[in-house]
Amino acid sequence: MIVKYREEGWEIVTQRSHGIVAAQIGFNWKFGELPAHWVEVMMSIAEHDDAENELDGENLLTATGGPLNYDMKKFDLEHCMNLASLTIVKSRTIALLTSLHMEFLYASAKPENKKAVRFLADQKKLRSQWMKELSITEKQTMELYNLLQWCDALSLLICKDDMQEEQRKTEISVGPHNVTYYLTKIDEHTLTVEPWPFACEKFPVYYERRHLPRLVFSSSAEFRDQFLASGVEMRSWDIKKGTGKKRARNATVLVES
Repeated sequence: MIVKYREEGWEIVTQRSHGIVAAQIGFNWKFGELPAHWVEVMMSIAEHDDAENELDGENLLTATGGPLNYDMKKFDLEHCMNLASLTIVKSRTIALLTSLHMEFLYASAKPENKKAVRFLADQKKLRSQWMKELSITEKQTMELYNLLQWCDALSLLICKDDMQEEQRKTEISVGPHNVTYYLTKIDEHTLTVEPWPFACEKFPVYYERRHLPRLVFSSSAEFRDQFLASGVEMRSWDIKKGTGKKRARNATVLVES
C-alpha cells in the first residue's frame, strides 16, 4: 500500500488501486498500431503486483505502529512465486511482462537467499522460452515492458501526490523508444506530461483513497479493521496536453519510483 502522512492522519492508497491508474494511463498511450496481445499487455499494467491483497498479510505495520509503506518491504520470495504462478495460468505474455517487472524491482537488491537467486535465474530462462514461443523479439518485449514500467512510475507519482509545486517538472522515467518524460502539476486538478505521448489531448485518471485519523495501531488486525471501516474518497486528475510555452521555474526534479 502507498502511505502518505497528512495533517489529519494517514492517507492510504492500495497497490491495486494504483494499478488501475497505471492501466488508465496505458490505455491512452498513442500507438501507430496496437501491439499484438494488447489486452494482455493492459492486464499486465493493471495487475503487475496483484499476487496478494496486502490487507491479508500480518506485516502491515512499522516498528512504531504506523502503516507500512510499499517501499519499506524487502524481497519476498513467496510473494514473487505466487505472482509467477498466477500470471502463467493467465497467459505467457502476462507472465513475461510481470517477470521482467520482478527483475526490475529485485535484481539490483541481490537477495542473499539462494532460493531467491535461483528463482530470478529461472525466471530469466523462462522469459527466453516464452519469447521464442510467442515469436516476439527481445527488443519488442522490452518496448512493451518499458511502457508497463513507465505507466507504473507515473501512477506512483500521482497516487503518492509526488508532484512539485510552482509548475516545476518532475522526471517520470525513460519510456518506450528510450524517451525521457516529465510530469508537471498545473493546478490542483490538472497535470501535463512532456513530451506528450497520448492519443487524445485530455483524459481523466482517478483512484480511491482512505484517510485514517489514528496514527498508531496495536496490531495489523486493528489497522485492517480501521482501514475497512474508513470512508472511501475518489481523487481525480485531468491529464492535459500542454501549450508548449516555457514556464518560469521549470527546474527538473529527479524522483525514483
